[in-house]
Amino acid sequence: MSLATLPINTSVASIRGSRSSSVVGRTTVRNRVQIVAPDLRVADSPAASVLRVASVEGPISRDIAARATGLSIATVNRQVASLLGVGLLRERADLTASGAIGRPRVPFEVNHEPYSTVGIHIGAIVTGIIVSDLRGRILGAVEIPTPSGPASTALHTITRSAGAFAARWHRRTPLWVGVALGGRVDASTGTVDHPRLGWDNAQVGSIVGGGLGLPVSVSGHVEAMAASELLLTPSRAETVTTGTSLFFYARETAGIALTIDGRVHTPSTGPGSIAHLPTGSDARCECGNRGCLEATVSDRAVLTAAVERGVLAGGEGRQNISALYQAAHDGSAGAQDILVERAQVLGRTVGLLRDLFNPDRVVLGGQAFTEYTAGVPHVAEAFGRTSTLPRKDIRITGFGNKVQEYAAAVVSLSAVYSDPLASMRRAAA
Repeated sequence: MSLATLPINTSVASIRGSRSSSVVGRTTVRNRVQIVAPDLRVADSPAASVLRVASVEGPISRDIAARATGLSIATVNRQVASLLGVGLLRERADLTASGAIGRPRVPFEVNHEPYSTVGIHIGAIVTGIIVSDLRGRILGAVEIPTPSGPASTALHTITRSAGAFAARWHRRTPLWVGVALGGRVDASTGTVDHPRLGWDNAQVGSIVGGGLGLPVSVSGHVEAMAASELLLTPSRAETVTTGTSLFFYARETAGIALTIDGRVHTPSTGPGSIAHLPTGSDARCECGNRGCLEATVSDRAVLTAAVERGVLAGGEGRQNISALYQAAHDGSAGAQDILVERAQVLGRTVGLLRDLFNPDRVVLGGQAFTEYTAGVPHVAEAFGRTSTLPRKDIRITGFGNKVQEYAAAVVSLSAVYSDPLASMRRAAA
């Protein structure tokens, strides 16, 4: 999908009407931008619990919601009344069982049709923009090349594209914008250091939130992917909220995130890095060493190997990771060898990290795992040879190639899911 036909000056603020005076452009007023740190967890407050069960099980009656949440019927009644009042829930009197007496029998559900949220995933190569409803369903998505140049210029370009794309859903009121990206993220200020993009103290929250006229949350993208496993998976009614999970991501970059008892661990100084873990390969890294993880398994690294081995032709515009996957699917032994080698390195690395952290569950995400499914058995074999601990729960993310989209969606929804009433007050401010 292309943004070529969209008006460049369309803004989300124009949809919201007089509630916001901000427009997509180069001028933002920092002290008027609401930057809210994302709360990447399964929240257990009464309002959050009721909204969650409505999202997962709705339409649902109050008495069934009370049993599902463990709350008293009186508490559920109060929370439903409050959430109806701010527009997050709606009643479905048309679904009331025949002969039922009393309001507790009237089912309720998330009032998803009037609202949307905007999510942005800024990758090293491409940036994804999504619009989702309040249940976490993706309404639409588009990819644009991640702009090069200074952070401010790039972020304004991304913001204009996001505003133009979100304007397609002109009947919905956007409540929030969430940005997920790599690098070191200060979630409280919305600033980011991203060496790969050359960004230092990039004002991501101020520019994106101010440009769209929306409250904004900014998160590290691998942490957001781990949060999507908690909050947005179709089976989240049965989400395990105890124990630990290790989320391992690989595409153009590589990273990990830990989930502990239903909450994604987000260090105050930003996530750790596995980019320079030694793999034993001969690949030259930008740091000057050989065999660093990202320099071995990233899309750019495997494309370089493909050109060097004559599997793909060199030259500008011809080094595309899709071409390598296609060549492997078409039976190219050289392409298959390169992707199997990457799968083996990934399996060994996941095995080492699994033994280091000893999590209860391991989830693998990113196109390095999902684009070439023939490599998954090689990941599993290398993992099994490397890990010395008993085999536990290890699986590929259910989001497949859309893991980046759902990472952006969960950041845009995290505040609503964590503190529904306060988030609606912020969105209306």
